[in-house]
Amino acid sequence: MTQRAVRETLRDERRDPGPDDDPAGVPADDGEHAASGDDDGGTPPSDGDDDGIPASREDAPAPDSGGGRRPRRRMLKWVAAVLALVLLGAAGAGYVYYRHLNGNIKQNPLNLGDHKVAEPTPNAAGQTPLNILLIGSDARDSKANQDLGGARETFGSTPLADVQMLLHLSADRTNMSVISMPRDTLVRIPKCTDPEDGTVYEASNGRTMTNQSLGHGGPGCTVATWQELTGIHIDHFVMVDFAGVVAMADAVGGVPVCVDANILSRDSQGHGSGLKLPEGTHPVKGEQALQWLRTRYGFEDGSDLARAKAQHMYMNSLARELRENADLSNPNKLRRLAEEATRALTVDPGLDTVKKLYDLSNELRRVDPERITMTTMPNRYVGARVEPTEDAEQLFRLVREDIALDGKDEEPAPAAEAAKEKKPAASAEPAAPDDRIAVQVVNGTRTDTLGTASGRASTVAGLLQEKGFTGATADTVGSLSERLTLVRYPSADLKGDALRVAEALGVPASSVRQSTDVSGVTLVVGADWREGTAYEAPEQDDTTPESAKALNGADDSACMKVDPAYTWS
Repeated sequence: MTQRAVRETLRDERRDPGPDDDPAGVPADDGEHAASGDDDGGTPPSDGDDDGIPASREDAPAPDSGGGRRPRRRMLKWVAAVLALVLLGAAGAGYVYYRHLNGNIKQNPLNLGDHKVAEPTPNAAGQTPLNILLIGSDARDSKANQDLGGARETFGSTPLADVQMLLHLSADRTNMSVISMPRDTLVRIPKCTDPEDGTVYEASNGRTMTNQSLGHGGPGCTVATWQELTGIHIDHFVMVDFAGVVAMADAVGGVPVCVDANILSRDSQGHGSGLKLPEGTHPVKGEQALQWLRTRYGFEDGSDLARAKAQHMYMNSLARELRENADLSNPNKLRRLAEEATRALTVDPGLDTVKKLYDLSNELRRVDPERITMTTMPNRYVGARVEPTEDAEQLFRLVREDIALDGKDEEPAPAAEAAKEKKPAASAEPAAPDDRIAVQVVNGTRTDTLGTASGRASTVAGLLQEKGFTGATADTVGSLSERLTLVRYPSADLKGDALRVAEALGVPASSVRQSTDVSGVTLVVGADWREGTAYEAPEQDDTTPESAKALNGADDSACMKVDPAYTWS
């Protein structure tokens, strides 16, 4: 029943009270209890009849001669009017609260860099994967965050992205892969522009810790850093700070974690998170949950790699709690979780409402824990820091090609099958005639152990010319370092041309990538083609590298190994 119908009902009752009605008992229709009338408030449309009760006096049937049915009909109309007002009030309050929750959510632009990565090609069913970057910020810019500890000199300082995890939801929504990057990984942070004040942060030299990307304008620069490193298109980001982690752990009632011995993460110099747990499995919440996520001193070798492993264990356990144990039918618990979660989050514009976040959570909940695989980006030490290895590129490729990290794909994904056949996938964009395609060829054969192979750009450019690509030219000045031979293109209108060049040389479609680092179709001759004129794509290994230290989402038996120097009795 609409507000108008309610008012008409009340007016009719006042206009023609029956012998058994008390006109003095009719409340004034001053509109104070009506909802705003906004369609988003959830008010159902009405045709003037609410469950068979007439909306106006003129619609009512004639009373019976004895008048006995008239008071009953009046009473029904009264009940209908009161219920309608209650429902309208509830709907209005619900809408106000919904807007309140939306107002809690902070948002930032998705990508602050110039480098764009093409969206993945849909599978045969028209489905595409979903990639979300989860960022944990160490921001100490509020009293709630400062009360959770940390050195006072860090209060109000530039925040760092101390937790970075890429969540990849497969196109068919059957499995999820997670890649965690240690915070001290040395990477190239691309040029980023701060959306608030226009400050331009120039690209780093490639030896900068990845957690510093957050200070180059916000989470959008962390997204740009990941995309440039991995070649994976990122659809969304979700960032949470210290206080948010604590509040959300409290809201779900605690997250079970396990240690194989008593642990106290604190040394004589004061290093450590302060985590103190007895041996075994225990639920952590509040500040203790944050301590678990921050602990280095006391876990295994005391490195960020051990911390990443502990974070994976926590995330797996949290996912199980939300799926199986959280009592979301409890209105108070649900309201508290909604309140704390929305206040804790900073997201991109694509996730800036409760509905969008709810829809995303439903997508993620479709995956059974047995099909969730948590990994750490393969790396090697460089002094006290780490850098990606060749195994990291293999892991990134599996995600780019939507190949499940648990090895349980029923059949190869289209991109992976094309790569195995060493044929580019069909392109929706028509290619220009071969002799009209301009191609720049760059020598990218340099490696960490081998110098640049001389003359490769000129040799391959000549090969393309022989095949009819008369617009192919060699860049004899520049050189790069690429493990695999790649074809890059700057915009969607040149994708067909890039695929045609790849096809002519036998380069797989998985090595054709969009990049704003180039101004036209560019062939980078990689270290896998240091000699000869016939390109042979290396055999692709579709298994998750052991160095990624995969952890299954259903594994609730794993325990963190405690360093004996940090135990207690």
